[in-house]
Amino acid sequence: MLINVSVMEKKYLILAYYLIQPVEDAHQCVKEHKNFFKNRDVAGRIYISSEGINGQMSGKKSDCEAYMQWLKEMPGFEDIKFKIDSYHENIFFKMAVKYRDQLVAFDRDVDFKNVGKHMSPEEWKRHIESENEDYLLIDVRNDYESKVGHFEGADLPACKTFREFTQYTEKELIENRKVDKDKKILMYCTGGIRCEYYSAYMKEKGFENVHQLDGGVINYAHKVGDKHWNGKLFVFDDRLVAQLGQEDKCISTCHHCQVKVDEYYNCANMDCNFLFNCCSNCLDKFKGCCKQKCSESARLRPVTHFTGKPFRKWYYYLPESQMSH
Repeated sequence: MLINVSVMEKKYLILAYYLIQPVEDAHQCVKEHKNFFKNRDVAGRIYISSEGINGQMSGKKSDCEAYMQWLKEMPGFEDIKFKIDSYHENIFFKMAVKYRDQLVAFDRDVDFKNVGKHMSPEEWKRHIESENEDYLLIDVRNDYESKVGHFEGADLPACKTFREFTQYTEKELIENRKVDKDKKILMYCTGGIRCEYYSAYMKEKGFENVHQLDGGVINYAHKVGDKHWNGKLFVFDDRLVAQLGQEDKCISTCHHCQVKVDEYYNCANMDCNFLFNCCSNCLDKFKGCCKQKCSESARLRPVTHFTGKPFRKWYYYLPESQMSH
């Protein structure tokens, strides 16, 4: 299991899924999703485009099961695969279903008919454990994600956004000749979709021996556990960081004092929102901020609202008397 919440009753499911499949009328598909979710106990973030669908959501077990059946009955989505975990509550603030030009913000077109070879978690584990395999292992996630957890021996690009991986490829891999184009490349991301884009881009650049972890780290944890994984997993929901196995592994440190900690927070300064690791002592000392200057801002989230969850829109923190209706 990806999440271990042993002391709470797990009445909710967490779903992670995507499908690269042309959608004839993506805007209509968005409307149909919104109608389906009306009056259901669900929350999440779902993007739909002409390329397909990319979703992370949670909901009451019965509502999630109904949604999975409904989506699989929709023409074109029959083969969609869901990565499923149990939990005790919704992990998102609200449900958002949106149209996007791209399922992932890569800002360049790729050929999905020419992606890397999908490698099963079991095969992936064998490669990592083999002494005879020669490959470059690339973490295809942002640097703040790999900071709290990554595979042993992975190259961790200093990319703050997925868009920057084109620069990493051009400068580090090609210009600085970090890897020959005929060398085996293994890549992974959280759920698998970023590797669909990046592997196609890599092949476009002449790297032919490209492999990607099927279903990402989540699928790996489901199938073979957390062997060869250091730390925890960054997730784009209210948990921010999730434990993969039974052992509580921590590899990151506090942004201020460098004590070991893997709790993530957005800076309480609403004009900053920088994401950083922080211990409880420094959280109090700097009023939930990433630096002293931010703690002096006039637009601070109230301490009573500072729960460590991702930042909300500014109006969420206004007193009820100031809320516009």
